[in-house]
Amino acid sequence: MTVFFTADTHFGDHRTINIHKRSFASVADMDAVLIERWNATVAPEDIVWHLGDVARRPADVPALLARLHGTKHLLRGNNDPDATLAAPGWASTGDYAELDLDGHRLVLCHYPFRSWNGQHKRAINLHGHSHGRLKPMPRQFEVGVDVHGFAPVRLDTLLG
Repeated sequence: MTVFFTADTHFGDHRTINIHKRSFASVADMDAVLIERWNATVAPEDIVWHLGDVARRPADVPALLARLHGTKHLLRGNNDPDATLAAPGWASTGDYAELDLDGHRLVLCHYPFRSWNGQHKRAINLHGHSHGRLKPMPRQFEVGVDVHGFAPVRLDTLLG
């Protein structure tokens, strides 16, 4: 069992192709690549923390979750209405989480923080939201698909 992190999939959202200059000819192409790369990376027994902005239409979320490997946890993004959090298929939902993984304290949220709990005790902030446009800070990592080959990423990959 491996733990992965991701954010900003924006399934079904044509605006993301234009605004964030994703190189897909269509939403269908984007969604197909996102699903293919997720399932090529994540095994059914793995865990994925999705740090928000899942899909354009909440009604699409249950079918998407059924197609994606792993046990999935959601931390709400600014484009995730209540219906996205209520969709069947999430192991948990929330706005913020802290967890320990591989000897590291992680602070998880859709939004990047300027400071975070445990920052001066070596805690790591994982976030989405900025689509690769935010200047990195020490011990802060974006997990969004735009900066990780449109696939979930492992902590050891982030830490290099």
